[in-house]
Amino acid sequence: MGKAFGAPEQAKIKQIVAEGVTVMQEIQDLTEGLNETIKAVAEELEVKPSVIKKAIKILEILRI
Repeated sequence: MGKAFGAPEQAKIKQIVAEGVTVMQEIQDLTEGLNETIKAVAEELEVKPSVIKKAIKILEILRI
């Protein structure tokens, strides 16, 4: 059987879930915007978007 939480714990759980949903939506929005920007720059430079995405991933790995 699951643990029973009181009102303060329930409020904390609801808050963190709501914040998590907000953050996940922000991540999705930023990812979509980045993909649109990558596509536009790739078209302008006449390269495949995957080349730019790969460069981003490589730099991200090197930064860690």
